[in-house]
Amino acid sequence: MAKCEVCGKGITVGIKLSHSHIRTKRTWSPNLQRVKAIVDGSPKRIMVCTRCLRSGKVQRAI
Repeated sequence: MAKCEVCGKGITVGIKLSHSHIRTKRTWSPNLQRVKAIVDGSPKRIMVCTRCLRSGKVQRAI
C-alpha cells in the first residue's frame, strides 16, 4: 500500500537501537501524497512520494 506509483519507493526496514543497546525492528514509510495527476492523457488520482512531486516527475491535473 505504501508505495509510490511513479518511482516505486516503498517501506524500508531497519533496526532501532536504544541507549541500552536493545535492538528492535522498525520501519520507515515514504512521504506519500494522494494527488490528481495526468496519467496516459487523462486525470487520475495516484499516490506519489514528495520527492517525485518536487523533482517534477508528475504532471499535476488542475
